[in-house]
Amino acid sequence: MGYSQAYSAYQNTNIKTASQGKLVVLLYEGAIKQLTLALQAFNAEDKIEAPKIEKFSANLNKAHEIITELQVSLDMSKGGQIAQTLMSLYVFFNNELLDANISHDKSKIEFVKDSMSQLLESWRVAANNTANETVPAAQSTLNIRG
Repeated sequence: MGYSQAYSAYQNTNIKTASQGKLVVLLYEGAIKQLTLALQAFNAEDKIEAPKIEKFSANLNKAHEIITELQVSLDMSKGGQIAQTLMSLYVFFNNELLDANISHDKSKIEFVKDSMSQLLESWRVAANNTANETVPAAQSTLNIRG
């Protein structure tokens, strides 16, 4: 088994055995990684050279898909004001990324990345605080489709 196959198997096991909080953390980490890769496409003049545009767009699209997955995973009936606020943020983030993909606006990507990084830290704390709690299967609502 090659390195990439072993790493892929490890990632799959990590996802399949993760708690809900850990899954949310993994989604945030994935989105931030994609945003970081998109930002690397900019040159010193904050422009994207033609050969990098396709990869830039693919990275932003992946981040958009992850944020959309976070959106659809919200339990609006039980989440109260927090779920409503997160929904609004996710919609805003996706709108900013769509605009940045068209206009190549680096500042919008940086804003979304910074905001998601702050939220990630909160989710890490929450996931660690609830890591030892057991959640009945009926309460498991996080949906992370591939």
